[in-house]
Amino acid sequence: MEINQIIKDTNFEFKKKFGQNFITDTNLLESICADAGLTNADNVLEIGVGAGTLTRALSKHAKKVVGYEIDKSLVYVLKRSLQGLNNVDVIFKDFLRETPNDVNKNFDGAYKVVANLPYYITTNIIFRLIEKDFNVKSLTLMVQKEVAERLTATPCTKEYGTITAELNAIGDVRIARIVDRTMFEPEPNVDSAVITISFNRGKFQIDDWQMYQKVVKSAFSMRRKTLSNCLKSSFGMTHQNIQKLFEELFIPANARGEELDISKFVQLSNSIKNYLI
Repeated sequence: MEINQIIKDTNFEFKKKFGQNFITDTNLLESICADAGLTNADNVLEIGVGAGTLTRALSKHAKKVVGYEIDKSLVYVLKRSLQGLNNVDVIFKDFLRETPNDVNKNFDGAYKVVANLPYYITTNIIFRLIEKDFNVKSLTLMVQKEVAERLTATPCTKEYGTITAELNAIGDVRIARIVDRTMFEPEPNVDSAVITISFNRGKFQIDDWQMYQKVVKSAFSMRRKTLSNCLKSSFGMTHQNIQKLFEELFIPANARGEELDISKFVQLSNSIKNYLI
């Protein structure tokens, strides 16, 4: 049965506060599954199940699908749209309130995340997935086009920021496809993009991941200030000591955070860690 008919039959009302924009195009749903490289051996975590259209597509390609959905009024919609699927489990909880252990215990090993993320919490979810101990192998996400451009940005651009430097330090990020706003119900005000993130935590030699995160966050905390001033505020280092580190790493004295590429951030965080020991 068409999802629009199910929504009508169950008297479901879209809620703006949850950023509900459902995908109804079958070809697009299949393309997202292909972008994720799913096999029948894969476990999948979906965040924001919505009306279950992507969930149903995922279930055809994956071993198991566990979805988190915050809106409990979708219970009756999902009972209809996911009827007959025995490898799907929908958990009606707020994913952002779940601990990594709460989520990990749903699976017997590592899992892939495939989701059409609500735009208003996209960056919060991505930060949480990369900063906490979720047993994730890869991410395939429908996000706002503007967010996709930030995630794949290069140094010295306004889009380049904390999430760019964190994500690209431990994974390979690419835009798989641009998705027109007309592919959603209801239609959002912006276009979207599907991004894929393959984790590779050995991509760089990061001595201390938490230190790396702290350095990156410091570097972008005050974009109008020099990197040196940002680091002084965050780490209590003297100007002289920071400049000495900069000289050793060939970082210009008046550099700003957005001028550093990932490898330079890695070198800087490793050096600061050694300095603070």
